[in-house]
Amino acid sequence: MEEKKHNGQFKKVIGLFGGISLVAGMTIGSGVYYLGSYVLERTDFSFGLALLCWIIGGLVSMLGGLCFAELGASRPVAGGMTIYLSEAYHPALGFINRFSCFILTCSGSIASLAMAAVTGFKGTFGLSELAVKIIAILIIIFFTALNLRGAKLGVAFQSFTMVARVIPLILIIVIGIFMGDNSVDLSLSMEGTRAEGHGISGAISLIGFATFASLWAYEGWSNLNTVGEEMKNPKRDLPLAIIISLGFITAVYTLFQFAIYRVLPADQIVSMVQSGDIYLGNLVAKQLMGNFGHVLILAGMTIGILGTINGDVLVFPRTYYAMAKEGFFPKKFAEIDEKSGVPVTASLASSGVAIILVIFNSLQSLTDLLISLSALLNVMCIGAVIIYRIKFPNMERPYKVWGGIPTVIVTIVLFGILLVNNFIEDPKAAIIGLIIPLIGLLFYVYFKKKNGGQDYKGEGIE
Repeated sequence: MEEKKHNGQFKKVIGLFGGISLVAGMTIGSGVYYLGSYVLERTDFSFGLALLCWIIGGLVSMLGGLCFAELGASRPVAGGMTIYLSEAYHPALGFINRFSCFILTCSGSIASLAMAAVTGFKGTFGLSELAVKIIAILIIIFFTALNLRGAKLGVAFQSFTMVARVIPLILIIVIGIFMGDNSVDLSLSMEGTRAEGHGISGAISLIGFATFASLWAYEGWSNLNTVGEEMKNPKRDLPLAIIISLGFITAVYTLFQFAIYRVLPADQIVSMVQSGDIYLGNLVAKQLMGNFGHVLILAGMTIGILGTINGDVLVFPRTYYAMAKEGFFPKKFAEIDEKSGVPVTASLASSGVAIILVIFNSLQSLTDLLISLSALLNVMCIGAVIIYRIKFPNMERPYKVWGGIPTVIVTIVLFGILLVNNFIEDPKAAIIGLIIPLIGLLFYVYFKKKNGGQDYKGEGIE
């Protein structure tokens, strides 16, 4: 019997709204509901400083998104930042990004989100840890099966969840701001915080550490580039999707936190957070809309998380597809099903690793590790904008970063400050974030020697 060949091509099925849905869908998840408590805690419950940190987190992410938009519009290829790192620096760095993605950052994101989707119902239904893990695994399997049928179906689900998840957030914002009767202290003074008396360095340390906590809520903006090859008009729609999405997300996140401050008294917020009750938005909904409001917010949060899982399951396997094309992963990872246009083996392997991480880890242990490594790789990719302009001056650039190279440099400096400050404040997570890339480098050398992997040559660059 003749062996079936898998020589299909990616299908261009993602438009502007689909791109916006993917970015928003992979960003707005559980983070907006509970990370506000961590930001408050790190600012010593200064409402003004906490809101400032959310805005700074959004601006930093926006700047990063603008840099990624230039790369994505110029090089709309499957693999996204993996390809940029390979072409700008060295193929070893591209491999390290993909290895880190496969082992932790991407697979761990799917795993942690699946557990988070179930954890919200743990108290309501008295679920055990084992039950949480089993249901989380079933969620991963479901979305894998959904996306194996093609990107169009996955994007359609993403568009639905983006709309469904935003409605509860908008309700909290509108009702909370206009019905809340608390006068919110928006002072940016360091008085009463641990930064008091430590001058500018103390202020930078406090704001930087709190802002770093917010970045996990914004994480997801870099992934649209990975499916650039499947966008109908990537040179126009990719940068637009990133810019529109991040501007909207920053506004929603900041206003959502402000609405909470308008409804809940300051002493109640402090008491709740210190006791470990970090889902402040749920209480706001219950106070303003009763049990219906509580159920609505819980449903919106769950839909948001499920939508993010769907986006992750759709996007991440494209990175492993690019990896296999270069010879650093098994060849089957580079096969695209002719009927669905999906890299089936890469998709199954991605979800398989996520399931393993669910089995052997807790939600907290995974989320503690993800952000440091993701931020490090993101800032390396942002630097690739400058290197691209030097190495490939004649490349067509339908979109360029607003403000040019100075904007790129400012973005790198801001990310650098946050990374250094996080290393000081949380060295364990930062060190593990550095160890994984080093292990990836060893695997790169091994695969190159063992399998004769061919370094990426920069196809299509003029």
